[in-house]
Formats: sequence, C-alpha cells, structure tokens
Amino acid sequence: MAVPKRKMSRSNTRSRRAQWKTTAVPTVACPQCKSPKLPHAACTVCGTYNGRQVIEV
Repeated sequence: MAVPKRKMSRSNTRSRRAQWKTTAVPTVACPQCKSPKLPHAACTVCGTYNGRQVIEV
C-alpha cells in the first residue's frame, strides 16, 4: 500500500484543492416556450418534452 513519506504542506494541499472547480449547468431553450431548461428533461414552465405535453402545468 502506498504511503506518503512526508507530510504535505498546507500550501501544497490548498494549491491542489484549488483546481477543483464547479461548472455552470448547461441549459437549452425550450422549443415551445423558449425558456431555459435542462437538456433531456421536461420543461418546467410549459410541461412539454419532445413535442408532447407530459406534465400538467
């Protein structure tokens, strides 16, 4: 089992953790109402998915 030989300093640890970044959620325009929605999901505003009404809004 691999074990570090020396303790990693705080600056090295924080520099490594600084590379973890969040990304913005990608959205697409709904073809019916043009509001932003998640891809491959029903629109929360008009309730349509793939040209059909799937959610009663």
